[in-house]
Amino acid sequence: MNDPRQHHDADTYSGDDDALLEHELNLAARGIELVKLEGRVFLRFAGAVRVDGLHVCYRLVPARGVLAKPSKWRKMDLQTRRDLVAERATRDAADDLNQEVEEFVREVADQADDAGFDPMPFLHVLEELETSEPAEYVFERIRQRLEHAVERELEERHAARTKESINLAEYPASFEAASKMARRFVALLGPTNSGKTHKAMEALGQAASGVYLAPLRLLALENYERLQNTLGADGKPLAVSLVTGEERRLAQDATHVASTVEMLDTRTPVEVAVIDEIQMLADRDRGAAWTAAVCGAPASTVYLVGAVEARRAVEALAARLECPLEVHVLKRKAPLSMETVSVRKIRNLRRGDAVIAFSRRDVLMWRDMITETGLSVATVYGNLSPEVRRAQAERFREGQADIVVGTDALAMGLNMPIQRIVMTTAFKYNGVEEEEIPAALAKQIAGRAGRYGVHEEGFVAGYDDETHDIIRSLMKEKIAPVRATGFAVAPSLEQLHRISAVTGETSLVKLLKRFVHNIDVPDGFFYPRITEEQHERAEWLDTLDLSVAEKFTLSLVPVSTRVPTLESAWSHWAQSLSKRKISHLQQHPQELFWKNLQEVEDTCRLYSAYAWLGYRMPAFFPDVDLAQQLAREASERVDALLQQQNAAARKRQSKKGGGRW
Repeated sequence: MNDPRQHHDADTYSGDDDALLEHELNLAARGIELVKLEGRVFLRFAGAVRVDGLHVCYRLVPARGVLAKPSKWRKMDLQTRRDLVAERATRDAADDLNQEVEEFVREVADQADDAGFDPMPFLHVLEELETSEPAEYVFERIRQRLEHAVERELEERHAARTKESINLAEYPASFEAASKMARRFVALLGPTNSGKTHKAMEALGQAASGVYLAPLRLLALENYERLQNTLGADGKPLAVSLVTGEERRLAQDATHVASTVEMLDTRTPVEVAVIDEIQMLADRDRGAAWTAAVCGAPASTVYLVGAVEARRAVEALAARLECPLEVHVLKRKAPLSMETVSVRKIRNLRRGDAVIAFSRRDVLMWRDMITETGLSVATVYGNLSPEVRRAQAERFREGQADIVVGTDALAMGLNMPIQRIVMTTAFKYNGVEEEEIPAALAKQIAGRAGRYGVHEEGFVAGYDDETHDIIRSLMKEKIAPVRATGFAVAPSLEQLHRISAVTGETSLVKLLKRFVHNIDVPDGFFYPRITEEQHERAEWLDTLDLSVAEKFTLSLVPVSTRVPTLESAWSHWAQSLSKRKISHLQQHPQELFWKNLQEVEDTCRLYSAYAWLGYRMPAFFPDVDLAQQLAREASERVDALLQQQNAAARKRQSKKGGGRW
């Protein structure tokens, strides 16, 4: 007799039909459930496996265990449902699933054992997880959990090992020569034109040996020449070497070195070291170089020269390093006054003025406007090479230029006979937006006015009334002292190799992150720091087949990757190195004559960057001499273009009838 339920209409079916179906097919006895969950109707098999002493129970959906969506399932008659379940709920399906579970349990057990984990917390999920997903998806989820757990455990182990390997409290001891010497510090602190650098350089010139550490290549070059023209205690000219990232002028039997601060030789003891612009300890990107210089300069007497605001920081460092400290606070030799009113008109500019703008574009715009009044102009801004800046400054010093127009590059170094500083604006682009310049920068720029021995008094003014009022307020503002803790420490290659040795990592990004986040910083007196640009470069360099040392070196190349031509050259050099190809320079100086000013400036910077690499990896960047020759030719071309543009502007004005506005 036929079962009348076979002829029921689907819409009249009740939920009890599935229970009847389970009973008829004896599903429960075989460890099988018919489940409705998460918008699916499916079969779930229960079972257990034993693997290497582990007893693991499971309740899982086999590969073909999903039967239908509830809406479709409701429309099936009972016979269709019975046939579908019977087709899927077979012994073969159960055996296949059991085999899959056994293999998976063995896989997880092996991986957990390798990581030192108990596998059961991961495998319990096989029985406890309520899901309609087939077993393969559950397996994958557990694999991911185990993988993340292993990564977390590895991360914790690596972090602990990194912390054990580098303790910043011991940072000063890493400079062996300095830490073994009886050093003393002499701080010469004061405003611009207080004679502090002159006093330190006199002491350096009279020492039997010494080093001058500059914030800029330009200052290193200036004081290199100054030392060359100095007679030592024996009455003979000093033998002096120049060492910057991009240039080496090595004198035979040199007793003195003029160097950029990053190029400090920490291994060769000397009698005197002069560290200039000591307030740069607070600089966000380069402060670590001053921390290293104070801790590592191997000199019996170390002169710390800079702004008064660095006093607390200098005292804290001296105490930490257990070095005796003398502090001399110097006063400005010539008075500095604020003009009563703003300049307002270009015709009110006068010979001996320095006009300050904060971008290359604005500097060249003001240069053109001033030149068209009949005055000659020298031009100084950051994109110019040290040689060009010095040549332009020399024109102003010798009276060949009436006015100098420049950026805040004038604020550091470049001793010039400026009588008045004229600020065209009090706002500077910070990389994101225009913001008011800090009082410290305003005072440092203004301090260039009234060169002692040339002018009895210096003056500062704003070009317009608003700028004038802001500068007046900034000149009265008290400058916050440099912090006396949290001195920046940049990673060294030796430190990164140490981290790599204990973690096995070779990714530069990961090594830098470990340096910043995992090394031991007991009291925060010294603090790990990397620049954003180095981090950005490291991410790309990690995609290349390079050693940690090569990636680290390339991450520090002093070239702006925001300039397309320079970024292209840098990435080409990196890719060539990864393929073990030698990067050569081609000598085409004639190209300089059909490039505009900006292009020649960038070309000059490119050659300097190549030379920087050449000193560090000569096997792959062998054309250092050619790079320096081409850089000199490019610098000469930049200087010639600046003078041509000045002459052209004056010629245009003379054709208009001459005279000033």
